[in-house]
Amino acid sequence: MPDSLKITKSSQLKPFFCNVQFVESILHGMSDEVYVINAENMQIMYVNERVLKNNAYNFEQLKQQSLLAVLGVGQASMQRYLSEHQGLQDFFDMVQEAAENTAHQTIKLLAKCIEFNRKPCILVIKHTVAENSTKDTSAFLDNFLQALHESESRVDEIVSSTPGMFFQLQRNKEGALSFVYLTEGCQALLGLSADDLQQNAKLFYEMINAEDRAKLNQCFDISAMELSQLDWEGRVWIADWQDHKWINMRAIPHQLDNNQVQWAGIIINITESKEEKLELESSRRELAELTAHLNQVKEQERTRIAREIHDDLGGNLTAIKIGLSSIIRRIANGQPVTKEQALNLEGIVDNTFETVHRISSDLRPNVLDLGIVAALEWQAKAFEKQVGIPCYFTFNQNDIHVSSEQAIALFRICQESMSNIAKHAEATKVNVDLDIYKNEIMMMISDNGVGINSSDTYKPNSFGLRGMQERVAALNGHFDIGQLGKGTMITVRLPIEQQVANHQ
Repeated sequence: MPDSLKITKSSQLKPFFCNVQFVESILHGMSDEVYVINAENMQIMYVNERVLKNNAYNFEQLKQQSLLAVLGVGQASMQRYLSEHQGLQDFFDMVQEAAENTAHQTIKLLAKCIEFNRKPCILVIKHTVAENSTKDTSAFLDNFLQALHESESRVDEIVSSTPGMFFQLQRNKEGALSFVYLTEGCQALLGLSADDLQQNAKLFYEMINAEDRAKLNQCFDISAMELSQLDWEGRVWIADWQDHKWINMRAIPHQLDNNQVQWAGIIINITESKEEKLELESSRRELAELTAHLNQVKEQERTRIAREIHDDLGGNLTAIKIGLSSIIRRIANGQPVTKEQALNLEGIVDNTFETVHRISSDLRPNVLDLGIVAALEWQAKAFEKQVGIPCYFTFNQNDIHVSSEQAIALFRICQESMSNIAKHAEATKVNVDLDIYKNEIMMMISDNGVGINSSDTYKPNSFGLRGMQERVAALNGHFDIGQLGKGTMITVRLPIEQQVANHQ
C-alpha cells in the first residue's frame, strides 16, 4: 500500500499533509473502488481498501495486472483520456472496453486528473450504480476535493510564513531515512533543495554533528516504538556557507499499512536562542566560579586581618601592658622611671596606630573621604613611587561627585588594573583619566606595554578581570578592555546617579 496520498488541483504540487490520514480514511471508507494511475508508465500507484476487498490480490500483486483486466480500460485509452482532459477540473466518464454490467447493476468509471507524489496521474473511481440508487459519487468527491483544496490554500499560507521546513519522512529497519515530502524552506534552512534531499536523504545525516546524530537515532527508535512525538535538537554544519546551525525537529509518527513508521513535522532554526541559552549557562558558571573565588579571597583576607590584629595589635598591646606594669612597679617601689622606658612605650603606641591605619585602609581607603579625584591621584602617585613606572593622572573637573558604591568600584578597579600592569604589562608609562562626559562618569586606564590577547579575558582563572566586570555590571555601567597600539586600555563608564547629578 502506498504511504500517503496528496491531491492537488494544478500542475504544481502544493504542500498538504495536515490531513493526509484524514484523506486516506475518507477514500478507504468509500464503498466504491478508488485507483490512482501513473500517467507516465500507466502503473497503479494507489488503491483504497475496497479494491483489496473486492479482488483476490494484495496491492503488490494488483500492480502486476493490466489496466484492462482491472478496470476494463486499456493503456492506450487511458493515455488518450489523460491528454483530452489534462486541464479539466471536473470528473469525466470513461467507457469500459470490457463490459462488466449485469442485469441488476452498472459499472461506471469516473476519472479526474490529479498529481500524486509529484507525478501526473489519473484518479479513477469504479462506481457501481445499483437499481434505485441516487448516490452521486462524483458530486461527493468534487465537494470533498474542493474543501480539501481550500484547506490546502490555508496551509500554504501558514507554511510559507513559517521560518523552517515541513517534512514527511520514513526510516527503514537499517536506520536509513527517506523524505517523502519537503517544503521549499529546506533551501533557506539547510542550503539544500527539496529535490536534493529527496533524492539523497543521507545528505541530511552527513550534516549532523556525530554526537547529535546518535541522539537523533535514539529519538527515532523511541518514537517508532512508542508512537510518541519526536522532539530533537542538534547541530548541523552547512559546508557551502561554512557555518553551523542549531536546529529543532518535532514530528508526529504514523503507523503505515506495511508496518513502517512515517513522521510528519517541522524543522526550525534555533541557533540564536540556543546560543543565548549556552551563553547564559556559561555566564552562570563563570559567575559561580567568580563567587567561589571571591568567597575564598574574602576568607583569606579575613585570615590575614585576623593574623595582623592578633600578631601586630595583640603583640603591641602586650608590650605596652608589660612596659606599663614595669613603670607602675618601679613607681610603687620608689624607683625612678627612665626616659628611655617612656620612649619605648611611645614607639610601640606609634606602631599600633600605624597598624590600625593600615588595616582600616585595606578595608576602606581613607583617602576616598577626600573625593574620587584625590583618591585616584594618590593611587597614581603611590604606584609610581612603589613600581618606578611614570603614572599620569588627568581629569576634566576638579570636583567629580560619585556615590560611595561608585567610588569604591572605581578605586578598586584602578587598584586591580595597576596591579596587573605591574605584574604583566612590561610598560614604561601609565595613564589614568577620569572625566564627566555625556551624563556618564568615565575612567580610562591605559599603558604602553605588551598588550592583552582577547582570549586571555576568557581564561578560567582571570578572576581579576571578571571581578571588574561584575563590579561595573552591578552599578548598571559598561566595562571594556581592548588594545591601544601595543598596550592595553580599560574603560569604565558609570551612569551619574540622580542625587549626584543634583549635587553637581
